[in-house]
Amino acid sequence: MSEPFSTLSSDLTELILSRLPIPSLLRATAVCKTWHTLITSPSFPTSHHHNNHPWFFLHGLHNTSSKNNQSFAFDPSSDCWLRLPSFPLHSHDGIGSNSFLFSTAPSFSFSPLLKPRWTFTSPLRFSRISPLLAVFFHAPSSKPSFIVVAGVRFIGGLVDIEDRLAVEIYNPCLDSWELCPPLPPDFRSGNSSQTLSSALVGRKFFVFGIYSFFVSFFDLDSLVWSRVMTLRPPDVVFAFLIACNDMLVLAGLCNEARGPSFNLWRIDEKNMEFGQFGSMPQDLLLGLVDSEEGDKFASLKCVGMRNLIYVFNEEYHQKYPACVCEITSVSAAKCRWRRVPQLPSPVNKFHKVISFCSMVSPRDLFLGREEEARDLQEDADD
Repeated sequence: MSEPFSTLSSDLTELILSRLPIPSLLRATAVCKTWHTLITSPSFPTSHHHNNHPWFFLHGLHNTSSKNNQSFAFDPSSDCWLRLPSFPLHSHDGIGSNSFLFSTAPSFSFSPLLKPRWTFTSPLRFSRISPLLAVFFHAPSSKPSFIVVAGVRFIGGLVDIEDRLAVEIYNPCLDSWELCPPLPPDFRSGNSSQTLSSALVGRKFFVFGIYSFFVSFFDLDSLVWSRVMTLRPPDVVFAFLIACNDMLVLAGLCNEARGPSFNLWRIDEKNMEFGQFGSMPQDLLLGLVDSEEGDKFASLKCVGMRNLIYVFNEEYHQKYPACVCEITSVSAAKCRWRRVPQLPSPVNKFHKVISFCSMVSPRDLFLGREEEARDLQEDADD
């Protein structure tokens, strides 16, 4: 530690360090024992910007070797990527939601995204892959509950297209699953996360057909599905439903007379009426694909949380390019779009990409790094 810093009081040192962006804080923990103790303390005062924006997580899975899996996290406040410990996901059924990673096959398990330690639950009533999944809490201090909707089941190596699979809700106190009414039959033509998107707003879990544009919600209190409606703005080709600051936002690609565009609409959850309030700049949209051909846009995906929406290409050809939109005012139709920096090299070619948003605290990052170091030391000792 330099001489000027060593003469400062611990309170003043804490205040100065708390102003640093998270990547700098991570490096600062290695400077000396004093800084490490201050930064990793539960009482460390983090700046408001550290917890204000959701991070974008991208986990790449490789078909033949989990050693080729890679995990990355994008911090919008410092505008940079962090490389995370790779999760030992051998199943290609990984799902991410609200600071957790999940695997539903062959058994249901979950892990905090920054601490790769799997917890196995009792078996699902209906085994499935690629379902929709959300995390919710019955009370602020309660353990997380999970809702699993739809998905795909294989029978004799073939997809069972007739089975919609019931909704199941996990009770963490009893380690049991409650069986609920299945997804409405309108969604039968596509019942996995490849053709459906979802958004949890309050106690309502919305399901939306990316290509069919059907929408319905499951009430977590009454355990009943709403009637199915159609939500399709003019010229939209495909779209994703996102929960942003307790409101519904639809984000999708349109084929307009002036060419392709990626637009945002605010949705009135009572009647599914919509109003456009944003559009991605054309240069950013074209920067996500190789050309303007229609099928080139098919690999675009979209996730979001709070006031940020991330749009990215899940194919390897450009190493998963992405951009982010910050919603500053829906009523005034104000959005700020910017390109996300490239992933840190090297980047492997993945057969499946798991992507989602989550709030992150600096302490979670520090503890995750420390647990990773302990695990590596234990492996070396063995």
